[in-house]
Amino acid sequence: ASKQVQLMEVLKKEVRAMLIAAKAGLTPEQLEEQYMAVVCKPLPLRDLGFQSTLELVTQMPEVVQICSLKDGALILKAIADDSTKGIAKLVANQKVKTRKASKKTATKANATFPTKNSKNPQNFQTLSAGTSVLPAMVKAELQDLLSSSPLLLADLDKAFLRRFGRAFQYRQYGFLSMFEVLRSMSDSIVVEQTKAGSLLVLRKYLASKIEQREAFQASAAEMPPLEPTCETKRCYQAAVLMDSEPVQTQAVDLGDHLKQHQGFEQFPATPEIPPDAVQDRSLCSLPPLKRRCLVGVIVECVISPSQFYIHICSTEASYKLQDLMFEMRHVYSHKVASDKYIMPESAVRPGQLCCVMVSKWWYRVIIHRVINDQEVEVFCADYGHLQIVQKSWLRFLKWHYLKLPAQAIPCSLAWVKPVEGTWSSAAILLFKHLCRFKELVGIVDEYVDGVLNLFLCDTSTKEDVYFHSVLRDMGYADICGENIPSQEFEELNPSALYVQPSGKQGNAEVVEPDLCLQQESRDADSGTATLKLNGAEV
Repeated sequence: ASKQVQLMEVLKKEVRAMLIAAKAGLTPEQLEEQYMAVVCKPLPLRDLGFQSTLELVTQMPEVVQICSLKDGALILKAIADDSTKGIAKLVANQKVKTRKASKKTATKANATFPTKNSKNPQNFQTLSAGTSVLPAMVKAELQDLLSSSPLLLADLDKAFLRRFGRAFQYRQYGFLSMFEVLRSMSDSIVVEQTKAGSLLVLRKYLASKIEQREAFQASAAEMPPLEPTCETKRCYQAAVLMDSEPVQTQAVDLGDHLKQHQGFEQFPATPEIPPDAVQDRSLCSLPPLKRRCLVGVIVECVISPSQFYIHICSTEASYKLQDLMFEMRHVYSHKVASDKYIMPESAVRPGQLCCVMVSKWWYRVIIHRVINDQEVEVFCADYGHLQIVQKSWLRFLKWHYLKLPAQAIPCSLAWVKPVEGTWSSAAILLFKHLCRFKELVGIVDEYVDGVLNLFLCDTSTKEDVYFHSVLRDMGYADICGENIPSQEFEELNPSALYVQPSGKQGNAEVVEPDLCLQQESRDADSGTATLKLNGAEV
């Protein structure tokens, strides 16, 4: 999340500079071309969770002003800040005559569309016309569609058709795009950006829906009351036995408890551990991939070419992880629910599966080591990295969030070994650069001691780039024709320590990778990947 924020801030500066230099503004297509020409890479839409350039710039109201021409074309113009006002004035003065000639047109446009002097640029009218409004019935249908759960923008049309038996044709109401529709309903619908795309969330869902659900869970005796009666105790014990999850109760001294949470307002009103809190269970891993299988991957965490973690580019897996993180964010960000799952000191121990909040998002983690009274180091099972966090950020993981397998797969680059015995910093830096923000093709070779050895290939360029060949050609690696066990993973492999192999966790749901292709299909499309690996490349 922090990387996305930093990337967005850099992108805002670049976009503002390009638009200020364009006297008449740029269309979204021209902005894409200009960015490619200047930065030598496309706009990072996917990295920031956007589907289009127009969607991106609508999230930069302090940077970009969106205007419409008579023919319906959209023009993007810069909104200068304090550091760029001088440059903007110079550019504006170069078009004094043109601006005078088009004063009437500009005045007419400003009557409908926002200007850079707008106090609240996010609340401007729809671009097609100042009077475009959705009928009340259609608004009610959209709100009803989102009342049960958030929905990805890409899935809106299908969901609307399935729910109401007709397509959502916003153009007949005077709108040019779906983004204009969402802006007109900004008082009731929030658009949140995710890796899977734009997520539509009903504002009421963020507050009242969560509160109602938590209240319902409490009333359904999911958690015991503070002062249970004898009958309630018997029902509670029976429910615990049915779940086969023993409840551990502890008598905690109130004074010690207050010392542990000094300066942290959220602490539980009862020392009882909720019955649905995970205490002695582990996450399971994804099912193993077949040998010679081709699969789309994204490299999430890199320590070296012999130690890194990947995500499988599967729509199913991506959606399930995204849904899980959104649900955890909604539940644990609610104070009542968060208080119930605070972990006592006795539960903060190595190997404990729990969750932690980092930058307002909640992640499934395993405690790797306790550093001191305030900090612990945790392993993020879905992304593969180790991180030091505050103990006060930890919460018990709800039983429901145990089902999805750990999404990070430990990997090592196949058939290579470092020239110097250990990977140099230059080799690691090069490998990180090759992997950065790209969807790659992984060619599965084999598993060695639970670590997936695979070849990585970048197919986004004119010619396929095989990473083991780049490292060899740069003098950083030798091709050895076999897989040598990773020294780094032998020293520390958190996945092997804390994640159960697939099939050993009884309550875990199996998620088969859906992008694994047959080798013959790949050979037909790109001219035999096998020859490239076994022939001249090796």
